[in-house]
Amino acid sequence: MKYLVVGLGNPGIEYSETRHNVGFAILDELASKRDVVFSSERYAQIGSFKTRGKTLILIKPQTFMNLSGKAVRYWMNEAKVPIERVFVLTDDLALPLGTIRIRKKGSSGGHNGLQNIEELLGRSDYPRLRFGIGNEFKKGGQVDFVLSEFTEEEKPSLKNSVERAVAAVLDLPHLDMSRLMNQYNN
Repeated sequence: MKYLVVGLGNPGIEYSETRHNVGFAILDELASKRDVVFSSERYAQIGSFKTRGKTLILIKPQTFMNLSGKAVRYWMNEAKVPIERVFVLTDDLALPLGTIRIRKKGSSGGHNGLQNIEELLGRSDYPRLRFGIGNEFKKGGQVDFVLSEFTEEEKPSLKNSVERAVAAVLDLPHLDMSRLMNQYNN
């Protein structure tokens, strides 16, 4: 059984430490724990590993956030993964820093990456993990905020929350979605 785990973010060194790239950060941390090496493939950096007979395919779309659906749709088809076994990791401005919210399905909530995925898949009933990045910005400053780096004061609690998100991904193939939500939503 295969799972497609999609970390949302933007390619390029200038975005690597930004709030918007927390999906990439979660996959990078997971990859380091499982000795996964990403390779550049069509529309994404991709890596995979097995856990108790299940395969997790990790992708970091290289299409930029607003076109993430292109990579998701391609790799769902290429790997033959049904929508209920796709798990999207994304940043969320509406949640306090480090808060994790796992849902079986939902709306884009105005998130451009999720919105593009929904447009290209024609549906929004895929599981997702929303990771709170805070919302400490002035009116009109949303874009600058999501493309800013985490502060030194935020980094210690951020590390713990990323570890928690990694644990959720590792449990994904072994727990039903209700148990996963109960265990990791905070």
